[in-house]
Order: sequence, then C-alpha cells, then structure tokens
Amino acid sequence: MPSAHIELDARAVIAPLRRRIFGSFVEHLGRCVYDGIYEPGHPSANEDGFRLDVVELVKELGSTTIRYPGGNFVSGFRWEDSVGPREKRPVRRDLAWHSLETNQVGLDEFAKWLKLTDSELMLAVNVATRGILPALDLLEYANHPGGTALSDLRIANGAREPHDVRMWCLGNEMDGSWQTGFMTAEDYGKIAARTAAAMKMADKDLELVVCGSSGSAISTFGDWERTVLEHSYDYVDYISCHAYYQELEGDLGSFLASAIDMDYFIDTVVATADHVGYKKRSSKKINVSFDEWNVWYLTEHKKAEETNDEWRYAPRQLEDVYTVADAVVVGNLLMTLLKHSDRVTSASLAQLVNVIAPIMTEPGGPAWRQTTFYPFSITSRLASGEVIRPIIHAPEYDTAQHGQASLVDAVATVDEQRAAVFLVNRHLTEPTHVTIDLRSLGCSRVAEAVTLSDSDVHAKNTIDDQNRVTPIANASAVLAEGVLTIELPPVSWSAIALD
Repeated sequence: MPSAHIELDARAVIAPLRRRIFGSFVEHLGRCVYDGIYEPGHPSANEDGFRLDVVELVKELGSTTIRYPGGNFVSGFRWEDSVGPREKRPVRRDLAWHSLETNQVGLDEFAKWLKLTDSELMLAVNVATRGILPALDLLEYANHPGGTALSDLRIANGAREPHDVRMWCLGNEMDGSWQTGFMTAEDYGKIAARTAAAMKMADKDLELVVCGSSGSAISTFGDWERTVLEHSYDYVDYISCHAYYQELEGDLGSFLASAIDMDYFIDTVVATADHVGYKKRSSKKINVSFDEWNVWYLTEHKKAEETNDEWRYAPRQLEDVYTVADAVVVGNLLMTLLKHSDRVTSASLAQLVNVIAPIMTEPGGPAWRQTTFYPFSITSRLASGEVIRPIIHAPEYDTAQHGQASLVDAVATVDEQRAAVFLVNRHLTEPTHVTIDLRSLGCSRVAEAVTLSDSDVHAKNTIDDQNRVTPIANASAVLAEGVLTIELPPVSWSAIALD
C-alpha cells in the first residue's frame, strides 16, 4: 500500500477563509431557472413559484453567493424585459443557447429566491451589446433607496427595499468568439474601464469584476489579462477566471490531476495582475473571482444535438450526470481554491441546478443530489477560520496532461480549537495510508471523518437511483498523540473534522 505523510503547522496561514469561495451560478440556460429553481405547478412550489425542495438542497449545499443571470446569456440580455408585470414582459430569443426566454423570472423574483436560500447576489451587466447607460440604469433600479425614476419603478414593482448588490460582473467571457458581441482585449478593456468608472461614480464601494480569460488554453491567455487591466486596473477589484475539466479518452490519471492546471491558471493571472499593478505604481491588489468552474462534458456537448432550428422554452441542455471520479475532481478543485484564498476571494461553481449542476430536478417530480454535491456541501459546512498550507510528502505519478502529480493532495482550515482536513487520493487502484502531524493545531479528537469513493469510479446518482453514491464514515481515521492516521480508498475524496 502506498503511504504519504502530511505536516500541518498552525502558523502556516495562507489567509482567512473567504466564504464567497463557496459561491454558485444561476444562468437563464436550459432548465436551470425554469423547471429548476422555478416551477409554479410543482407540489413543493411556494406562492412565488419557487420549488422549496430545491431551496432546501441549495441551503444544504452551502452556497454563499449566486452569480446571475449569466454567463453567455447576459450578452444579449435587456434587463428591463425582466421587471414589472409578468403579463407585459416580452418573450425574446436567446442567441447564446438558441432558446426562448419568457422573462417570467427576473431580478426582483430572483432577489426573493435569494432570501430563501440565504445567498448573496452577484449581478452581471451586459457590456457586450449594450453599454454604460443601461448598466447605470440597472444599478439605480437595483440599489438606490428611492426618490428617482428607476428606484421608484422598483418600489412600484413590489420591491420596496433596495437589493443592495455589492458584486457586479462587467460582462462575461468577452474574449470568446462564441460570445454575442465579443471584443478584442483592447476594446473590452476600454469599455470595461469606462463602465466601471461610471458605476463607481454612483457608488464608490461597489466590487467590480472585469472579464479575464475563458480558460488557460485560450491563445490570448495572459496577454488578455495584461491588456484589459492596463485600461481598467484603477476602477475594478477582481479579474475573473473560468475553467472546466473532463476526463478525455479514458485518461483518468490526468483528469484526477486537473487541480494542477487550476493552480497554474491562478498563479499566472495573479502574476499578470501584479505586473500591471507594479507598472502603475499602485498599492492596490486585484483579486481573482473564479466565477465559473466545474467538471463539464464539453466534448460530448459539442457533438450532441441539443440545439437545432427550433426555438424552444427551457430545453434540456448540458444536463451532465456526474460520476464518483467527477466528484473527486470537484472536491480537489475546491481545495485548490482554498489554497489560493489569499487572492481568490470569490468563486462560483457553475451551475447550480440541472445545468452541469450538483442538484437535479424532474418536472413535477423529485430533486436529488449529484455526486459532486457532497464535496462542496461538506467543505462549505466544515471549513472555517484560517486556511493552512500543508507540507505533503507523497509518491508521484506521471500524467499525459499535467506532468508529475502527487498521489495525495490536501488542505486544512483551523478555527481556534477546531480544524478540518480535506484529502484526495488519486491512485487509480490502491488505497493510500496517510499520516498527518496535527500537534500544532491543538486538536484532541476526530469529530467526523467521511469519504466519497466507490468500487466503480463511474457510478452515478440518477432519478432511478438517487443515493447510489453517498459519503460514508471512514472508520480508519484515528488520532493519537497529535498524529492522525487514515486510509484513503483509490479515487477518493475525504473530509475530517477535529476538535
């Protein structure tokens, strides 16, 4: 059996844990909104049409911020369509996903839903096909208390209190040719800077996110960030990162090491942002909003016939059904975000319901947890305090995509006398015996130890077998004289709570 040793030192603090790292994403795409969070005829729906069974799962998931309403959707979106009397709202074509949008759920309705889930709104504005004035109008409608034309319109529409949106995304993936109104870095940097400057004239305390690259493999990666920030650095607070991963051609070993690419992505963006800051002699640091990340079977999506010449309402799109291996990778990616919590201070798992999501629903039927639900929900529940950088001594293996990868990865958080350790074992066939030196953390017992694994790494939760894969207690976790020992099954994710 392979073995690994991990050292945890309470003084090796990366940063305080940022709760916004546990964010998610709701886009008007497929069945995420309609038949997902909103289904008026469902037995669990409240008076506003929101499925309360989904609300309970979202609360269990522990998502803290929700990015809305897109995504690619936002680049053709007219926010005015989605407010006011529902019977007067227009039906529009969504070019991004080739579907029809009814606008029956808009900003005011979504703000009501957020209160049910105890989540914070992260709102995207359309800088692709609209511009500065519509963004300012949306800001006035959403945030001004009253006494102006648009704030009074919000009040007349039934939302007396302002929505007080703090985080705003300046468009979405503007480097991508798939984006309606895509731009060069030069053009986007200029419009983002002007939009950000105008929005901060209205409210200097807004937190603004400028679009970074849509992936580390994009040909303009790095240059895009530099150019955009050279224009917008003084006006924005975050730059975004987006990344999706999947197992390709049966290469499970590379897939399990996907966090290495995320690590590289973050380090490169931070270095580029700091380079621009140094050039400007600025004391400000631009943080990272990793506001789209997940496993996504993008190769299969491109081959599928999910879009056609028809314009349909809420078609089934991107409804990936996730495996144990996918969940292990999601857990590992979240661990990587925690390791970078000094600069990654906001993140969004994309998406929340039905569309590449941890939660699935059936119209008129049940809602259930995908395999990927568990690493996110457990980490959100257990992690607190400060993030600790571990020292990991473990065997390595070769990957075709990422070079050498450690068989074991880990991260920890410490909060006074409590601690949580999160682990993955990337070995394809064998368990790994791990010892963890916890003496500096002051913990005396294992309060909880759970592992997500299965003899079939491609096992899934489906509507017919919703609990095929669930975390189970790991009885091998033993703490003695400040040293924890645990056995990690192959292709597994584990969490240990200590006090």
